[in-house]
Amino acid sequence: MGARNVHLEIASQICSLNIFTVMARIFLKTLILRTSLEYLRLHVTFSSTATTRLSPVIFCSSFLQSCSWQFGACSRKLHVEADGPKPSPAAAPDRLPFSTVTQEDLAFFSKILPGRTVTDPDLLESSNVDWLKSVRGSSEVLLRPQTREEVSQILRYCNGRNLAVNPQGGNTGLVGGSVPVYDEIILSTALMNKILSFDSISGILTCQAGCVLENLSLYLEERDYIMPLDLGAKGSCQIGGNVATNAGGLRLLRYGSLRGTVLGLEVVLADGQVLDCLAMLRKDNTGYDLKQLFIGSEGTLGVITAVSILCPRKPKSVNVVFLGCENFEQLLKTFKLCRGMLGEILSAFEFLDSECMRLLNTHLKLPNPISDCPFYVVIETSGSNPTHDGEKLHEFLEEAMTSSLVTDGTVATEDTKIKALWSMRERITEALIHDGFVYKYDISIPVERIYQLVTDMREHLGGRAKSVVGYGHVGDGNLHLNITSPVKDPALLAAIEPFVYEWTASCKGSISAEHGLGLKKRNYIYYSKPSQVVAMMGDIKAMMDPKGILNPYKTLPDNLK
Repeated sequence: MGARNVHLEIASQICSLNIFTVMARIFLKTLILRTSLEYLRLHVTFSSTATTRLSPVIFCSSFLQSCSWQFGACSRKLHVEADGPKPSPAAAPDRLPFSTVTQEDLAFFSKILPGRTVTDPDLLESSNVDWLKSVRGSSEVLLRPQTREEVSQILRYCNGRNLAVNPQGGNTGLVGGSVPVYDEIILSTALMNKILSFDSISGILTCQAGCVLENLSLYLEERDYIMPLDLGAKGSCQIGGNVATNAGGLRLLRYGSLRGTVLGLEVVLADGQVLDCLAMLRKDNTGYDLKQLFIGSEGTLGVITAVSILCPRKPKSVNVVFLGCENFEQLLKTFKLCRGMLGEILSAFEFLDSECMRLLNTHLKLPNPISDCPFYVVIETSGSNPTHDGEKLHEFLEEAMTSSLVTDGTVATEDTKIKALWSMRERITEALIHDGFVYKYDISIPVERIYQLVTDMREHLGGRAKSVVGYGHVGDGNLHLNITSPVKDPALLAAIEPFVYEWTASCKGSISAEHGLGLKKRNYIYYSKPSQVVAMMGDIKAMMDPKGILNPYKTLPDNLK
């Protein structure tokens, strides 16, 4: 009766008329999907020679087109534990019984996408592998639509044929959410890169989902506006992917998350229906705000094809300050003082530790702009009056130095020096790659405890890791915890997980602040969300994508409780 009550609640919110019919339809679709998953769990046979060479995830790079779904176990990866090998929660699940692509399918795609249906393995390579080179799929088809109508035709056909689809933007994700797990068809939005409109009075931009973030920023700057988000991957990430993952970035402290700045979306559903929620109004209180379902859904509920977003005016005055602190307590006091004294002109407050600085110095030869300190802070102000902003900044710095909260610092007002200071924060990820194999964790926790996890992890791991570093967005309590080793190390991974998730859950944090869950973190969702909430997510997925063709194996756990 519990499941029926949940479905009744969902149905009552969807429509007050014919409520029992709607409830029955949703319940039936969910039951079919869960029955299929249970069948797979009971009948898939695992190889007795499963490998124990460990890493978070591994995939069969040579998955043949003729290979049927029963052999999906070849992609599972194991943790080594005291009582023997155990499948890692981050490993790929068994392949679901989707159809495989036939010559007839390719003929259909080639007809609607002439010259934009890619089957060359060399051209497919970069789309099959994630940015970190940690996840590899084996898709044999890459589709490059240019319009929502083409996306609609593709999904309608794939839904009818039971062909799984992997939506892909700039492929800059860090949790394996943007690449295939097996042979899913890759649907790239790269050619959907047109700006549809811009209102210079309201600052509302409407564009296709494949527009690269940096290109949008350049377009807006020419018109005295900026994008409300800024990411290190802005040169290749796409706005549709940013929205689908609810990306945060460096400006969230000032402008908020995409859940507030995105005004409307155009989305193609699994069956090919086009959902037009492309509103260009800041206020619209008519019914459910359906666009919020797709922000952060990682392409599992629909393919975003267009976005309307509210953009702020370009600031006339920008200053960047790079400061050093002797301990994290002083850093937090500096943040508190900063918010109080800089107020409305504060746009970013980032931090990095001395280990990050060491990696920047060692691997990228970036010199420390100030004297060596245990912690560093990057503060950005942006406003409309250089004199006013300069005075406020001077008063803040004078107070911070007099109070001995900071020991050294430098200020940049020119573009070249501003970029140089920001590079100390933005290029940490690059430096980490040079340090070895990287285990990346994107954690949201109360600000006062943000660095304690780094300290506890170092103590927990002892000498097993090469480097344990912490950096991130102090303003919104977002820690990027990164751990490196010379090579993939199964024993190290087993020591990190689930310790990092248990620690985060103990202080009521989130295991994913801005990167999403993707493939790697899907089964850890219960550390951040109650089982009832996750179950309702599963119900929504089953209702909107009954066959489960959209970005399968991602976001939701393998076994819904």
